[in-house]
Amino acid sequence: MDARLAKFRIGQVVRHRIFPFRGVIFDVDPTFSNSEEWWLSIPEHIRPRKDQPFYHLLAENDENAYVAYVSEQNLLPDDTGQPVGHPQAALIFESFREGQYKLRPRITH
Repeated sequence: MDARLAKFRIGQVVRHRIFPFRGVIFDVDPTFSNSEEWWLSIPEHIRPRKDQPFYHLLAENDENAYVAYVSEQNLLPDDTGQPVGHPQAALIFESFREGQYKLRPRITH
């Protein structure tokens, strides 16, 4: 499988194409990198291709905040301009401005 360049970027707020949730991207896999069991648990008629970027999101819907793993084909840019209310966003990102989150500097030793 040839990896493609990711359409979305870390810190970008996106929404799911099918399901009613949105989130901020905090990591990207160039192709599917989860378990076969997870992939097979997705109903076949909406199961995404594996040969595309997959995004790790701090996601939220009207009821919960959670971490989601979503294929590029199922994401759209979020055009609300609003931050995500996920409680872990402040741990990963230092600010939100003009619809984009800025990552915190890495701490290394």
